[in-house]
Amino acid sequence: MYFHLKRILLAILPQNFILKNEFYFRKIYAFFLTGNSVCCNICNQHFSRFISNDSGEKICPRCGSLARHRRLWIILHNELTIHKQDAILDFSPSRIIMKKLQKSYPNYLTSDFQENKLVDRQIDITAIEEKANAFHWIICYHILEHIEDDLKAMQEVYRVLKKGGTAIIQTPFKEGSIYENSAIRTKEDRLAHFGQEDHVRIYSADGLKERLQSVGFEVRILEYTEEVNNVNGFKTNEVVILAKKR
Repeated sequence: MYFHLKRILLAILPQNFILKNEFYFRKIYAFFLTGNSVCCNICNQHFSRFISNDSGEKICPRCGSLARHRRLWIILHNELTIHKQDAILDFSPSRIIMKKLQKSYPNYLTSDFQENKLVDRQIDITAIEEKANAFHWIICYHILEHIEDDLKAMQEVYRVLKKGGTAIIQTPFKEGSIYENSAIRTKEDRLAHFGQEDHVRIYSADGLKERLQSVGFEVRILEYTEEVNNVNGFKTNEVVILAKKR
């Protein structure tokens, strides 16, 4: 029902109108899933269930957050010490996290490589137009798997972080070593090999750690296993990487 209604709205309404009023549409839909079985820790709303897509992702009906966004929200607020005046750079942020962080942090900068009217700047992560040592925190969620020259991107992230600053990084992960092949170029082949049409590799957590260390980062891998009572709809066996500038 959710995805059927979404397709109808996209077909009959201008995209800019939908984006501007997305949270109002969601509020109406969420009313029909009122309950106490699950809870979104970002919008603090309770529901009878999350919405599940074909990939098994659990989507909050009220704010549209995915499981990885809800995990990131906990990391930002419970596991890290972020001060109000800290400079934060967020690559391709989720709309709900962007909206919440904009209210709390005056030096929060949002970016996207593609044209996106909702973000502050259009930034190429392999050539960040910012001075060195500019940011205390960089959020780089599901970005590096799209970047062909990922080492250049890591070097740029390292350059613009302040000393002691941290990049919070996540990508899809696999066991073993990094899988990549520069000969795989078409959307169809990338979908078959890497799981998505615009992905260029699949990292392993240890492989990504080694690459980050090669450009100077001190790396810590955070691993999360399934909670006994998973009311927030988190993914099982989720991995997040903290890369700190020495």
